Amino acid sequence: MSAFDQLDTLVAMIASRVGGDPKLSHTAKLLKRGPARIAKKLGEEAVETAISAAQGHREEVVAESADLIFHMLVLWQAMGIKPADVMAELQRREAQSGVEEKASRVEQ
Repeated sequence: MSAFDQLDTLVAMIASRVGGDPKLSHTAKLLKRGPARIAKKLGEEAVETAISAAQGHREEVVAESADLIFHMLVLWQAMGIKPADVMAELQRREAQSGVEEKASRVEQ
């Protein structure tokens, strides 16, 4: 199974947990709590990944990265974002240099 097949399988599993019993499924519990709570968890996982990387702990980075990707996919599900939406944005950006792309963003 390729990495993309694994991601597709994970995306499908997450979608199957929508409306599921939060007592039986951690994913259903996250989805029931909503995007704000999922985003908080995603941020925690991002920080844990960054700390592991800064400390040079390769295996921890691998494990934390898996958690980070999982929670990102759960957030996408909660917000109605499809992986194809993100891939389309990456493809759009590929057509220009990183400097041009960054300059095109509106400062907030």
